[in-house]
Amino acid sequence: MSHSTDNGIMRYNVRIFALAVGLATMTAISAPAETHYKPHVSIGAHGGMNMSQMSFSPSVPQNWTNGIQIGVQARYAEEKIFGIIGELNFSQRGWKERFDDHPDLDYSRTLTYIDLPVMTHIYFGSNRFKGFVNLGPQVSYLISDNISSNFDYAHPQEAGIPTSRYTAQMSMKVKNRFDYGITAGLGGEYYIKPRHSAYLEVRFYYGLGNIYPSSKSDTFSASRSMSLQFTAGYNFRLK
Repeated sequence: MSHSTDNGIMRYNVRIFALAVGLATMTAISAPAETHYKPHVSIGAHGGMNMSQMSFSPSVPQNWTNGIQIGVQARYAEEKIFGIIGELNFSQRGWKERFDDHPDLDYSRTLTYIDLPVMTHIYFGSNRFKGFVNLGPQVSYLISDNISSNFDYAHPQEAGIPTSRYTAQMSMKVKNRFDYGITAGLGGEYYIKPRHSAYLEVRFYYGLGNIYPSSKSDTFSASRSMSLQFTAGYNFRLK
């Protein structure tokens, strides 16, 4: 993919991001105005697993790599169908290189972030069980970068990796510690008691920021994070 094409995709992604921010902001503003519904305020905690890769351009052969995700959540919801959620999460993302011709080689990179998603919360169902959809923007800050490898990734050709393969990503330092993107999830929540509930959620995150430099003279025009998250959580309703 050319740099000009990636710049077009980037502009498109920024427009999507701006739209998601606008939707979440409008929901946050309009929700308190619906005074004929009784508001519910809840706090909770959750934990689970991330399956992640990187979207590189030029592409790099990869497998999904696993990491943990834990965090806390605050939720404001009306009795009708809408609410807003804010979270603070500890999240491990990254990638695992795939070596089809050298299956004995192993390289993985774990990028640990502090995430702050703010999402529109749409829910439906009975008093006992509700399904829900979450959607909104997310900003993240990289706090740790760890590499695991069984060969000298600074000199990959010595391990038999062909020169035709892109290998610069293995030793490059992350330039942009801030990340931003869009996250969306589906899940179900079971109310054990009126104020106590447990939930399961599957969520997808697509990053719009690049971890490596992305000018025309740089190796990669895109180096964006994406992950599939599986979490279980508990909520307690304050009011």
